[in-house]
Amino acid sequence: MTPDAISDHEFAQFQRFIFEAAGITMAPSKKALVSGRLSKRLQHHRVKSYGDYFKLLSSGQEPGEAQLAVDLLTTNETYFFRENKHFDLLRKVAQEARGRSQSLRVWSAACSTGEEPYSIAMVLADVLADQAWEITATDISTRVLQKARYGHYPMERTGNIPREYLQRFCLKGMDQYAGTLLVQRPLRKRVQFLEMNLNTALPQLGSFDVIFLRNVLIYFSTDTKRQVVARVAQLLKPGGYLFIGHSESLNDINNDVAMVAPSIYRKP
Repeated sequence: MTPDAISDHEFAQFQRFIFEAAGITMAPSKKALVSGRLSKRLQHHRVKSYGDYFKLLSSGQEPGEAQLAVDLLTTNETYFFRENKHFDLLRKVAQEARGRSQSLRVWSAACSTGEEPYSIAMVLADVLADQAWEITATDISTRVLQKARYGHYPMERTGNIPREYLQRFCLKGMDQYAGTLLVQRPLRKRVQFLEMNLNTALPQLGSFDVIFLRNVLIYFSTDTKRQVVARVAQLLKPGGYLFIGHSESLNDINNDVAMVAPSIYRKP
């Protein structure tokens, strides 16, 4: 059964839904995205209109369906070693941490399917080897976290990984897995993946030397940005770095961190 086209009223319902669930402000231009990503759920439940699907979500009759809808509407594109300058600075921070007894801690705050935290892990494993270091990776979507934990990717998504890292930290798929890559188990075990909504009170995570908060603020209203950045900045150690997306800015958003370069902030 092919769903009816989503109406403006139905789209407005899902705008409210995703704002209340995740703090995301969805622009009118995302109407086609909502329609496309949720259409299979309408077919699954044999409902013809997006309004009927919204009623199903609101009724609570299908436990887990709301989380699944959130997963579908919040998944963002990501890839390995996105924004080289961030990883160059991460390498420098790791080099300065050599010989330090205290663990170097990095948080990937919107990790999606795992390419970002595994990129971080490759750099830290290269520079610090067996020295103490930790990576926490969080996302609101349980579906992408499941993919991230597995660490299995199509080969075409791995073009930015340095050749040396491919050889040291990844396994090339053979036979039925040809054309894919698997992050090696020792590296996967160094990353702790957690479900987390940045738009609510954060759990006790400890403090971090570096926080990646990239390509997520663009989905928030100004007020929500202020709240999210304030929560995240509280977990940044003095002298620690906060990375955001190259198209994002914290101008008039937060005074706890100061810009040292476009998309790079530091806590005094």
